[in-house]
Amino acid sequence: MSFTLPFAAGDIRGVIFDMDGLLLDSERVALATVAAAAAELGLEWRYEVGLAMVGLNAHDGPLVIRRHLGDDYPTAALYEAFGRIYETAILEGRIPVKGGAAELFDQLDRLALGRVVATSTRRSRAEPKLAAVGLLPRVHGMVCGDEVERGKPAPDIFLAAAARLGVPVEHCLVLEDSNAGVRGALAAGARVVMVPDLLQPADDVRAAGVPLAASLHDLARFFAR
Repeated sequence: MSFTLPFAAGDIRGVIFDMDGLLLDSERVALATVAAAAAELGLEWRYEVGLAMVGLNAHDGPLVIRRHLGDDYPTAALYEAFGRIYETAILEGRIPVKGGAAELFDQLDRLALGRVVATSTRRSRAEPKLAAVGLLPRVHGMVCGDEVERGKPAPDIFLAAAARLGVPVEHCLVLEDSNAGVRGALAAGARVVMVPDLLQPADDVRAAGVPLAASLHDLARFFAR
């Protein structure tokens, strides 16, 4: 069955991209890294805790850890060890770009559609990640997790991204892989498509009728039409 959306490409005046799990195949690397950091420190860790953190920023992630593993869990030490190991992965080019990203950007170039990245990752880490796969020069701005008061699923980052594009948020298309991100995009009033990575759409996301794409290739073909 061909991929369709309940709106036309011509209705879109700007595209807002999530980064991790959407443009970059980074969530698997991050989950493996946090497990390695916990093992290095001799700490308990559970895979499902990492999954629950997908899409969240550095403020909200520790709240999830403490909720699952206790208020006395040494989150600061875990984050420090995680950052050290993860930065090495970035420097060594071990975080690949997702299939279809370049193809989609080519179509957006053809249509002269602006694009902004709205990521929960802080800017000092997000820019090197996009630069490593050659996407940084192809985006027209970024809004990062350390630049908004409230992280996803609040709408703040998407409203800021739309403002960066100079496009009313209702004319923006948000592409997200996480439920937290989809909820934030809906709260902002944007059109949104979920491209699932590690997480399948939650019940409330399905109930909202959010369209699902198998990959960014689907979105590239949508804009090509």
